[in-house]
Amino acid sequence: MRLVLQLVARLLLIVALCLGAATVWATFDAYRSVDRATAASAQRVAQALQALYWHELLLRSSRAREHLLPVPEWRTLDTMKLISPGVCVEFQPAAAFEKPLCGQSEGLGKTPPRWFASIVPTFLGSHAEVVRPVSPRAAAAGTVVATPDAAAAISLAWDYILNVIDVALLMAAAIALLASLAIAHTLTPARAIVTALQRMARGHYRTKLPRFRSMELAMIGGAVGELGTRLEEATEQRAALTRRLIEIRDDERRALARELHDEFGQNLAAILAFANTIETTSAKDKSDNVIAQDARMISQATHHLMASLRDALKRLRNPLPEELGLEASLVNLVDSWRSQSAARPTIQLDLRGDLTDISGPAATTAYRVAQECLTNALRHSSAREISLRVERRAGEDDALLIRVEDDGGGDAERVAQSAGFGLTGIRERVAAAGGSLSILPARGGLSVAATIPLAA
Repeated sequence: MRLVLQLVARLLLIVALCLGAATVWATFDAYRSVDRATAASAQRVAQALQALYWHELLLRSSRAREHLLPVPEWRTLDTMKLISPGVCVEFQPAAAFEKPLCGQSEGLGKTPPRWFASIVPTFLGSHAEVVRPVSPRAAAAGTVVATPDAAAAISLAWDYILNVIDVALLMAAAIALLASLAIAHTLTPARAIVTALQRMARGHYRTKLPRFRSMELAMIGGAVGELGTRLEEATEQRAALTRRLIEIRDDERRALARELHDEFGQNLAAILAFANTIETTSAKDKSDNVIAQDARMISQATHHLMASLRDALKRLRNPLPEELGLEASLVNLVDSWRSQSAARPTIQLDLRGDLTDISGPAATTAYRVAQECLTNALRHSSAREISLRVERRAGEDDALLIRVEDDGGGDAERVAQSAGFGLTGIRERVAAAGGSLSILPARGGLSVAATIPLAA
């Protein structure tokens, strides 16, 4: 899952939790606001009756104080204005047939659903009546009792919650949208970092990243750039070391070729000369045919050893590209394999692009790769057809592609993991040239492909 989606999902979860907490708080506050309205209504009516009480006391000073209230004047429109909606107020001791004075309770908010009307009182409890004395200094003046209407209280709470939730939903949606855009904008540089890492994986280590405003992303970008620099330096050092090792190995191969030619070649020539002499002498003496036959066998074995020695010397000496050029040396390589035996598989050579100016280590590496791959395909498989394709890909990425395919079967994974000297050698050569080598299954066999950069 993408990081942006993860952060947005977590943000939405937090917004949902905050919205739920706001809803719970709004429910509690709206439900308990009725208690506050009830207490305020009782306090306001008590203060109004206190003023009325002292007014009546001054006008009728000879009358007993307990009979001053209630008077008809307290049930007025002004008193109704002091009572909050959904609250009923009565005077005690009440006169006969006197009903409570109630505030407006009809049309207060929307009708709540049944589950809300049953759940809220269960968890938050019921509303208590509020009692206030008319005059703290005159207990005989009576008291004011305010009682909230339970149905009106729940309706007011539900209407308040709906208003709060509407605002909260709009705010939550706005916060989620703006925060998501901010998160996406903040993480946009991560794409540049991923692209740089992908280029580094393909061998382009010096990938310049833009300057990031975020300190954390700037630190990551700096670390990626430093990593690319170190990887390039390590790759260059490894390539230089590999090239030096290859040069040393080539020098040793040439020295070994000289020793083989000078020592074994001369000794084999001497053995062949002695065998021919023995055969000639024995042929004159017709009575000794066994010795002549043995001499001929020695001559044949010597010829075979000399042929094997010549093949070995060809492989040990400098490759032909240094003398003939890459294109001519590849043609000569294929022709030499074709001429060895008519029973060998068909070898197709496909040269594409301009190969005339390719020389030096790149030409040597390409020739060695083609030579080793053809040798393996001819000796270690039952291929009937082998294809050698050498293509120069011009342009910005000037490179040489060598591909050898055969239809002789084989397990590509096992061959790729092989630690044989031949594959190890071409891997080292290709790596020293800054290229890449791949071994993949082909139609009926294997495909070995090497890419050698010419600009390196």
